[in-house]
Amino acid sequence: MRPRDKNKERKIREKALEIMVKDGFDGLSMHKLAKAATISPATIYIYFKSREDLILQISITEELKMFDATLEGFDPEMSFDEGLRHQWKNRARYFLKNPKRMHFMEQIRYSRFHGEVLKRANSEFVDKMMQFVHNAIERGELIKLPMEVYWSVAFAPLYQLVKFHINGKGINGKAFQLDETAIDQAVSIVIKGLKPDK
Repeated sequence: MRPRDKNKERKIREKALEIMVKDGFDGLSMHKLAKAATISPATIYIYFKSREDLILQISITEELKMFDATLEGFDPEMSFDEGLRHQWKNRARYFLKNPKRMHFMEQIRYSRFHGEVLKRANSEFVDKMMQFVHNAIERGELIKLPMEVYWSVAFAPLYQLVKFHINGKGINGKAFQLDETAIDQAVSIVIKGLKPDK
């Protein structure tokens, strides 16, 4: 059995991610990947059992990277206002630094692989997010909503702003750059909308 080379595996992963972002999952073949990575197709099978295993392994790794970035300095005991702002800034920083990875994560989220990725990622991320939401509801800082509704309201605006930034233009086609002011404006409106009426 040939030895594993970490640099070669990293190159395979990066080239596969690039191909999937550009051409989708259907655009990824082992032959195309081997050519892009300047290796033989047989070399890929030293590191991955199959095309599906390759996609799953890359997806799990990327999901865990995003989870770690989101949780950096975060505590589920934070107030809702502080905790959501903290998550927005962490996510924005990560996605602006890694636009290709953000695009890939969106592809995975709406694919048949997503359920399996979440199961295998086995991260404390979901538990911490659930605890944060539960704490905020208990303290009367957040209205009780189905998790999917909460998640859509809490984070979809951020993802759209990041997309505008990555594209370099807003709805009207004019130049747009996401900055602290825009993040603060948007997250303030989101927080206000999710708080119970006084």
